[in-house]
Amino acid sequence: MHLFVRVADLGSLSAVARERDVPVSQVSRTLARIEKACNARLIHRSTHGLTPTAEGLTFLEYCRRLTSTMDELEGEFASHQSGQASGSVRVAASSVLAEHLLIPSFDRLQQAHPLLRVELVVDDRMADMARDGIDIAIRTGPPTSDTVVARPLGTLSRRLYATPAYLQAHGTPQHPDELHRHRLITNSAVAQLNRWPFIVDGEPRVVVADGHWRSGSTGIAARLALQGLGIARLATLVAEPLVQQGVLAPVLRAWVDEQPSPIQAITLTRRHRLPKIKACIDHWALWFAGPPPA
Repeated sequence: MHLFVRVADLGSLSAVARERDVPVSQVSRTLARIEKACNARLIHRSTHGLTPTAEGLTFLEYCRRLTSTMDELEGEFASHQSGQASGSVRVAASSVLAEHLLIPSFDRLQQAHPLLRVELVVDDRMADMARDGIDIAIRTGPPTSDTVVARPLGTLSRRLYATPAYLQAHGTPQHPDELHRHRLITNSAVAQLNRWPFIVDGEPRVVVADGHWRSGSTGIAARLALQGLGIARLATLVAEPLVQQGVLAPVLRAWVDEQPSPIQAITLTRRHRLPKIKACIDHWALWFAGPPPA
């Protein structure tokens, strides 16, 4: 049933085979056995990929419910037997959150739950949790679906920054209207991040940044700024420590509208009760509130 769900989600036998690290033929034989046991054709095969038939959609709905219940049951038994959360947890996060919040927390997570195994999926784009097999997505902003459960972890603010060398060479803008004269660093994956908000004369104003340098990764955008290539809108949790070191300098600080966004741990409905998932989220709720001293 787990395999059938992944075939339906990914629409490709080869993708499921890569995910499970098994030959495609093994996935194909398993799917054939499922269809034979159900005495029905469950998957329609075409040049565009694999899609469930009407019978397959019915079977898929039951598979999702049953596998979710089995995951919960296995998690309960595992935690009761070992006294600890255990199993694999697939976590999706943007490059900034992964590098600056999650990875530094892993050592203490391992100390608290040594039987957990974490796979980190780093992408600034919002993951399709069901299709990509994501257990927890750490994201900013409110959830966009009523099929998920979100737990607040903290907030993320953004401001404008550049290196002192860039500002010395190109001048420091004194008003948001001057930004068009500068080289800007923008995000090619999330257009919303290129709408830079300000407060001008007490009124909100948005400058749509036209990037001279563009990247689909917030982490790479920060690297471009650190190379002195232009002005970037960066997360304060990344940039402020670098300001204190003299590596970056704030730009238009008096004008920028930080618009703090909530950082949330998002899980599919019902899976948030799994011991392995709850253990991770509980750990990060404490960590985001302030990492304990080493």
